Amino acid sequence: MSHVPHELHEEFPDASATLSQLKTSDAHFAKLSDRYHEVNREIHRIETDVQPASDEALETFKKQRLALKDEIAGLLAAAEVTGS
Repeated sequence: MSHVPHELHEEFPDASATLSQLKTSDAHFAKLSDRYHEVNREIHRIETDVQPASDEALETFKKQRLALKDEIAGLLAAAEVTGS
């Protein structure tokens, strides 16, 4: 499989331990992480012409990915502050 850019461990390289910990201990975080990966892979398929889509559809996916990333970043920051 080809490299899929924007994976969470690449977006938050300093938080890999926290990412792993939250994925196993926080069901909401795990769901967000899974959804982020689904959307990210969809974007990758569109951008590499594996799956055709309109520019509007691609932009919608990118906005979803950004919203998910923002929410994930907030949860990571909160976990870092609390030491969870």
